[in-house]
Amino acid sequence: MKEITYRPLKRKEIEQIRTIDRAESIYESYEYKDGILILAPDHYEINEWDEEDLDELMTAQYKIIDAGGTIIGAFDTQTLAGAVSIEKKKRGSAAEYCKMDMLYVSSTYRGRQIGQQLIGEAKREGKAFGATKLYISATPTKATVDFYMKSGAILTTELDQELFDHQPLDIHLELKI
Repeated sequence: MKEITYRPLKRKEIEQIRTIDRAESIYESYEYKDGILILAPDHYEINEWDEEDLDELMTAQYKIIDAGGTIIGAFDTQTLAGAVSIEKKKRGSAAEYCKMDMLYVSSTYRGRQIGQQLIGEAKREGKAFGATKLYISATPTKATVDFYMKSGAILTTELDQELFDHQPLDIHLELKI
């Protein structure tokens, strides 16, 4: 097994995010209601990127880079196995949050601690930007939310209204750096 290397993506490499294999079977999802997470059956398959969602994601990644943020890639030689992006913009009433905009690991690379490594990279970048917490607007699938919570994330203590309005079904979390 080759060693995975982690490094910032150059602007010209951002398009490689399109090659990440999102395939996943979803069985349960969370809903945030009255201050608690409620788990419910929610079976569906993700076989590939939704083109509209992917275009929106790519536009956001270019904006993050152009505004001074960072995208860290996990590489298996030349193959992008996963990526995480962090906004440089501070959020929250005390400007203590940086938003972790996305984290994806290709299906064939899951289970190799790449996601955990990318979380560590995101925390380092957030700290370098002067943040004390990462703000995570997580898709509500059980696997995603459980991954972040096992990484130390908790339900956010300060909801970012802009992000909530954009993704009201997401589970809004924070992770201390």
